[in-house]
Amino acid sequence: MTDLAILFSIVFAINLLPAFGPPTWTVLVLYGLNSEVPLTPAITTAAIAAALGRYLLARCFRLLGRRIPGRMRLNLAAARELFERRKRTKFIALGLFALSPLPSAQMFEAAGLTGVRLVPFTLAFFAGRLVSYSIYAFGAREIRTRTLGAAFVEALQSPVGIGVQLLMLAGLVALARVDWRRFLGEHDPT
Repeated sequence: MTDLAILFSIVFAINLLPAFGPPTWTVLVLYGLNSEVPLTPAITTAAIAAALGRYLLARCFRLLGRRIPGRMRLNLAAARELFERRKRTKFIALGLFALSPLPSAQMFEAAGLTGVRLVPFTLAFFAGRLVSYSIYAFGAREIRTRTLGAAFVEALQSPVGIGVQLLMLAGLVALARVDWRRFLGEHDPT
């Protein structure tokens, strides 16, 4: 039980990071392979911890959203309305969100900033993580030769990983800067 509590704490903390956190699956796989914890409870624990961490991250960004300039708040409100108005878009986005290999921190940050309902996003994320963590954990038995420290260092030194994180952060900034009201047929009088 202590091993699962430690795993929960590590995964929860990593999923609170707004950017540049190591992929949770690496922690899950390395932890599971270097401990006596059965993979099924470890996968479930990690998925719950990841979902709760990302949910809290989105809630923090929702609070941060109240402090950004008025024009950006209007843009974000329009993005939320555009997203919520189209049910088909909403379901496609939730599906992509659940199974996306892209870093999820910025997706949750965007969800928090726009004010969309977080519970459906969190549940989709949780379901997707149960699937992806299972694939990684059960399919990566050969990772026994690596250490947790090496996985962290590799994640921080990977040019592709850094590039994707920076691209996602730029996308988050762009989300707030786009005048989403024009897609709703509204125009900014200024």
